[in-house]
Amino acid sequence: MPQLVTARWRRRDGRRRRLFLPVVPIVLLLSPLLVFTVIGGIVACLMYGLPPLRTLAGVGRLFGALPGARFEFEQGRTAVFVSVR
Repeated sequence: MPQLVTARWRRRDGRRRRLFLPVVPIVLLLSPLLVFTVIGGIVACLMYGLPPLRTLAGVGRLFGALPGARFEFEQGRTAVFVSVR
């Protein structure tokens, strides 16, 4: 499970900002919403005829593969960099 997400971006005036987001405390704070999200996901799987357990396993594997991922976006003079550790 990822432990830390780092987001960096460059503003139009050239200054750089950095934001560190610890994953575990955020998940704990949002855990009541996570229950509703899982229930909604199960309902969506049943509506579209997908097996809910295999879909949940696929989502778990996706989150397990996130550590080490890097995303970079640049448009004009604004740039955003996200790193998952």
